[in-house]
Amino acid sequence: MVPFSTDTLIAHLKMLTDYLEYGLSEADFFRVFKGNHDAYEVGDAVSALEAAGYKADFGKARLSKLDPILFPVLVFDANGLPFLVLDRKDKDRFLVVDVSSGSSEPQIWRRWEPRLREARWILRVSRKHRSGEDYIARQDHWFWSAFRDLHGVYIQIILAAMVSSVLGLTTSLFTMVVYDRILPNEAVDSLLALVVGVAFALMFDFLIKNLRSRFIETAGKRADMQIAERLFNQLIALKMKARGGQNGRMTSILRDFEVVRDFFTSASLITLVDLPFLFVFIGVIWFIGGPLALVPAAAVPITLIAGLMAQPFLSRYASESSIDGQTKQAVLMETLTGVETIKTTGAEPIMRSRWNEAVKAQANSSGKTRLLSQGTVNLTLLVQQIAQVAILFYGVFLVRDGTISVGALIASVILAGKALTPLSQLAQVMTRLNKARIAYCQIDTLMEQEVEREYGRRYLSRPTIAGQIEFKGVHFTYDEVLGSILKDIDLSIKPGEKVAILGPVGSGKSTVARLILGLYEPNDGAVLLDGLNARNLDPADKTRNIGAVLQDCWLFSGTLRENIIAGRFKITDTELHQKASISLADRIASQHPHGYDMRIQEGGFGVSGGQRQTIAIARALIGDPPILVMDEPTSGMDVPTEVRVIENLKTWLSDDRTLVLVTHRASLLQLVDRVIVLNNGKITYDGSKEEILMLSRPKSSAVKEA
Repeated sequence: MVPFSTDTLIAHLKMLTDYLEYGLSEADFFRVFKGNHDAYEVGDAVSALEAAGYKADFGKARLSKLDPILFPVLVFDANGLPFLVLDRKDKDRFLVVDVSSGSSEPQIWRRWEPRLREARWILRVSRKHRSGEDYIARQDHWFWSAFRDLHGVYIQIILAAMVSSVLGLTTSLFTMVVYDRILPNEAVDSLLALVVGVAFALMFDFLIKNLRSRFIETAGKRADMQIAERLFNQLIALKMKARGGQNGRMTSILRDFEVVRDFFTSASLITLVDLPFLFVFIGVIWFIGGPLALVPAAAVPITLIAGLMAQPFLSRYASESSIDGQTKQAVLMETLTGVETIKTTGAEPIMRSRWNEAVKAQANSSGKTRLLSQGTVNLTLLVQQIAQVAILFYGVFLVRDGTISVGALIASVILAGKALTPLSQLAQVMTRLNKARIAYCQIDTLMEQEVEREYGRRYLSRPTIAGQIEFKGVHFTYDEVLGSILKDIDLSIKPGEKVAILGPVGSGKSTVARLILGLYEPNDGAVLLDGLNARNLDPADKTRNIGAVLQDCWLFSGTLRENIIAGRFKITDTELHQKASISLADRIASQHPHGYDMRIQEGGFGVSGGQRQTIAIARALIGDPPILVMDEPTSGMDVPTEVRVIENLKTWLSDDRTLVLVTHRASLLQLVDRVIVLNNGKITYDGSKEEILMLSRPKSSAVKEA
């Protein structure tokens, strides 16, 4: 297929979802964009549709052979150009919409129409749920939904376990026949035939076990990819307030997903699958050894009771170990993030002490878990050994009395070992199960946290936001213990207005910027954009329409180009260089042999604070957003660089763009016409820039304090 117009594809997809009674906006299709920044592919559309609650399938098919129930479908002709087929009227006629033709009205196409006849690629979109409830408002469970489509694989695993258990009887039965039939009669020919048969059985058992392991690995891999993506998406989508500054703890919780995954993809699962078949072995022992089956039958409940009695303690110790592990991870993250401050302030002893305490606590809880688990395993092995001795002891008397044969006795010993082997592994499996259960519960709690975009909620789509910003009775606090940061804030910023927010440290200036950006939501009151409550607007539309320069300019690992373009789509090199020229980030590219393809390390390591700010400003300007929110954008720049950036921003802002500027620097007031002063979470001044500059001359003012 040849490349097609992104706009044409999105237009058809929007029309298709409208036809299915749950229309998606352009922002919905770009929200989970996965491909490169130069081309929007069908795979990106499939991901976006599935994220929005649809089921999407893309592949080759002949339109004429599709069942009418499968319509509507998006079809790609021989040139890769999309068009929408809404329905099939009869054998020869199709109801088609082709936006590229300049009309969105359905038309009747005959099946011999070249574009219909030559079409090979079809995108089929359908609703996941068709019950009376709102199909789009029900989200599948993050964990169990990944295994729902794998039930066929797990049925094969159970069947493989059954076949393997039956084949496992061959060696014991072979031993019994040799002792009871072959040796007394010296039947060498029969022995050779038996050996050949047993060899085939053992080889088949070997293949079955390998297939079973492959099934488990395949199922685990597929589930792992789906769940891992779901977890990462949740982590990104979490509201800032839900994070609570606990990045280390969250990292530890997500790392514990490995415990859950390993349980469902390791030998532990095989042990659980094999466990029910021990009763099959006991039944066979009863069939060939009679009363000897009572010995393993008595050993099984003893072992199970011992294992179950240990579970409450194992669960408690595993929980303690998990909490201590999270503490250790939090200390590690805090140390790595603030290593420069730790070194320059001599805080190494404090962090070293915290680390040692966390390691000691986890070592103690983990040690208790290992001791109890190993004790249970040792008890199981002891019971298994006693059972084998008891079978031999009891079997001697049964052989003497003629109740069973010598071959039956030996076969029973072998079968008893096979029956009790899963029990010897049960304690370890239960330990892993406890760890997996605790990790699962912690991740499940994380998955229940509030996210920026609620699943199934229909947000208002605003591709363009004019720039009117209003605060109505806004109260906000990060933590109830810290008290309110903003108190009954009322303000209105008109489209195209340039406003500076001043005030002393801790007055709530940066909080206002975060509320405008949607990083946080007010506890009371409302933030309005173009007269609409910001809570109801599509988060993706807000991101595209509001450029942001935060106080802490974070750069991610990647190229300079990727850091400037970030999540924007289809940005040309011309626009990239233009925005970099405004912020003077082009100087960084010009001084490096790789230009905009220069590599930047995690967090912007090796790049100065001022350079990070130039990159952040260029990133905020990409896409020409109508609203620009900047928090101390030039604090790390030298004076000449700041002067040039301010002059460039003046030109860019002249096109009726709204500016909200948080600053302590009087030099940046050149960009604004209006000043708002905050103090102790309240507005103490709201007026023209000239007036406050006049007030600042005779006495100390907000600007001088800055």
